[in-house]
Amino acid sequence: MADQESRMELGSESELRANFGDPMDIALLKQLRKLDDHCKEFISRSPFLCIGTSAKDGKADVSPRGDPPGFVQVLDDSTIFIPDRPGNNRLDTMSNIIANPNVGLIFLIPGFEDALRVNGKATIVKDKEILERCAVNRKVPTMGIMVDVNEAFLHCAKAVRRSKLWDVESQQKRKEMPTLAQMILEQVAEPDNPPSQEDIKEADDFVEDNYKTGLY
Repeated sequence: MADQESRMELGSESELRANFGDPMDIALLKQLRKLDDHCKEFISRSPFLCIGTSAKDGKADVSPRGDPPGFVQVLDDSTIFIPDRPGNNRLDTMSNIIANPNVGLIFLIPGFEDALRVNGKATIVKDKEILERCAVNRKVPTMGIMVDVNEAFLHCAKAVRRSKLWDVESQQKRKEMPTLAQMILEQVAEPDNPPSQEDIKEADDFVEDNYKTGLY
């Protein structure tokens, strides 16, 4: 725990600005009300995004979405459609959207250090024509997230450069941590009843089989 005497909590935007100063003009001017050609191409190349939502009570959540490049449909200058794929059925993102339609998206492209940020209002939509365009392996999603864009802007490369996200040398060895299944089993287990190696093997096999058969 940090020393309480050395901690300062900022409670207003004026206090925050006093530590940073004003943004550059270009940082404000780059914010678009609609998607231009550059934004559209960025989205068409992106195989991965994160979508931020919040519940009616303000509880926040961020969820990843990924598919082949171009999986997000750009319907017009102000509208995009994100197909929903099989998951764990928690439905955190879509439940939040029903309660509070405001969303924030960040699109990434492997090898690109810059990113695209898109903000808007979302709805849960079942549209046969659009959904059929989102089919993968001839499997059509049952619904998707329609976003009415009200802000779009390109984000600089500093975070990716600092993290060396795309550098091969920065990749870590996955085997240095337990498998996803093992970690979850250990998290939910009673302290005096840890999962057995047989339990872990069975769960690992289930996860891998689901990756092979349940992506779409």
